[in-house]
Amino acid sequence: MKIKYELLKNDNKARRGKLHTNYGTYDTPMFMPVGTLANVKTLMPEEIKAMNAGVILSNTYHLWLRPGEDIIDHAGGLHKFMNYDGPILTDSGGFQVFSLAKPKDITEEGVNFKSHIDGKKLFLTPELSIQIQNKLDSDIAMSFDECIPFPASYEYAKASTERTLRWAKRGLATHSNPNQSLFGIVQGGEYTDLREWSAKETSKLPFDGFSIGGTSVGEDKDTMYKMIDDGIRYLPEDKPRYLMGVGDPIDILEGVSRGIDMFDCVLPTRLARHGNAFTRNGKINIKNNKYKEDFQPIDESCDCYTCKNFTRAYVRHLITANETNGGRLLSIHNIRFLIKMTEEIRTSIENGNFQEYKEEFINKYTKKEN
Repeated sequence: MKIKYELLKNDNKARRGKLHTNYGTYDTPMFMPVGTLANVKTLMPEEIKAMNAGVILSNTYHLWLRPGEDIIDHAGGLHKFMNYDGPILTDSGGFQVFSLAKPKDITEEGVNFKSHIDGKKLFLTPELSIQIQNKLDSDIAMSFDECIPFPASYEYAKASTERTLRWAKRGLATHSNPNQSLFGIVQGGEYTDLREWSAKETSKLPFDGFSIGGTSVGEDKDTMYKMIDDGIRYLPEDKPRYLMGVGDPIDILEGVSRGIDMFDCVLPTRLARHGNAFTRNGKINIKNNKYKEDFQPIDESCDCYTCKNFTRAYVRHLITANETNGGRLLSIHNIRFLIKMTEEIRTSIENGNFQEYKEEFINKYTKKEN
C-alpha cells in the first residue's frame, strides 16, 4: 500500500501525527536511523527495533554499486535481504551527485560521475534511480534531484531547481511499484523565491510526501532554518514532510517547530565511531581523560541498553582500546537518544507545551556541563 499521513494535532507549526505504512503505524515527528548499505553500522535489526525505531534508510547509489539491485530483487527485496520487518526509505542518489559529480557532469538527461569504489564511469538518470528503487522494494522512494551546493549563484540555483522539477516528472512517469510511495523534493538553495516556486510546483504533482532538500551543505544555521521556512509553508498539510540529512538535536527541534515530521542522519553512528555521545548537557567526547574513572552511565536520563548496563569508564576503555563494541554501544546510545527525544517532542505537542520543551532542552544542551 501507499503510506498515508494522519495529522492528529498542531502546537503552533509543530505537528503530531501518524504515518501508516506497509509495516504498521508509526508516530511522528520521528528520527530515522541510516543504514546506507542495508545495515545500520555495527547494529542488528533487533537492536534497531529495541530502540523503538520505525522507518530506517538505505542508499540507492551504494546498493546499486554493491551488491546490485538485481541481487536484492532476487533475494525478495530489501526487507528480506537485510531481515528488517519495518518500513524502509531509500534515497535517490541525488546526494552523491552533490558529493561526487562536478557541475559540468550534470546534464538534462542525467549525471556522469565515477564510482567511489573503483573509478568506473557511471551515468545516473531520474528513470534509472526510480527503476533501482522499484527493485529494492523500499516502502518510500525518493525523487532524483540535484542537491545544490552552498553557496551557489542565483542563476545556477534557478537552473538546477527547474531541472530537478523536470526530473521529478520523469521519475513519476517511470515509477511502477504499486506498494512503494514516492516523495518529491523541494530545492531552491538559499533563495526564497526559488524555494517557494519549487514547493508550489512540486506539490502540484501526485507525490505521497514531500522533502526539504539541499540543507546541511555548509550553510550557517540561520540560513538552513530560513531554507526550511521558505519551502515548507507551501506544502500540503495532509502529507508527510521530511527534512533530509539532519540529525543534530537542536536542528531537529528547530525543524519540528517549523512543521517537519521526519528526520534522518548518519550523525549518531558517525559520532559514536569517533567516541562522541549525545547527552542532555551537550555532546561529550568519551575519550577525554576525565571519564577514565567515571562510573556513571553515558546519560542518566537515557533508557538505552548501553546506559542501563555500562559506565562511561567502560565505554571509554573500549573506544581507546579500539574495541568494536565501544562504537556499537555508543551507536545504540546516540540513536536511542534521538528517538527518545522525538518521543518527548510528541508528548509535548500533545500537551501543547512544545515551545517550553524546546527552550528547556536547548538551554540545558548548550550549557555543556559535562
